[in-house]
Amino acid sequence: CIRDRMWLVARLTPSTPFDESFRIIAVLLPGAAATVIGLAGVAAFRKANTTVNPLTPDACTSLVNSGIFRLTRNPMYLALLLTLAAWGFFLSNFYSLALCVVYVVYMNRFQIVPEERALEAVFGDEFIAYKGKVRRWI
Repeated sequence: CIRDRMWLVARLTPSTPFDESFRIIAVLLPGAAATVIGLAGVAAFRKANTTVNPLTPDACTSLVNSGIFRLTRNPMYLALLLTLAAWGFFLSNFYSLALCVVYVVYMNRFQIVPEERALEAVFGDEFIAYKGKVRRWI
């Protein structure tokens, strides 16, 4: 998992001397935002009575485009990114933080694009219109 790789990178590379008060804020703010965003995404899926499982996007019963989904098409992935950023700051390691970019590239290519293809097959023009209005991340 990328979190473990970030830890390993932090152990194998020089640490970044972040100011302690900056480091605390850089851990707490993204961590809190991740919690709120992630829970809002799950709650919206539950409210719509549709699957939260990212491995079965074709099992979606409704297109969720309200709540947090008006701001981002992928709140749970955004929450994970913010959690990884908080972890990178906790580790005080720039190289670990750089792995957040790897996470975004990987998720876009291997998770989000296939999910969006499946959602477009299920919801057609409705999903295409939604994609045109709401950004993938933020």
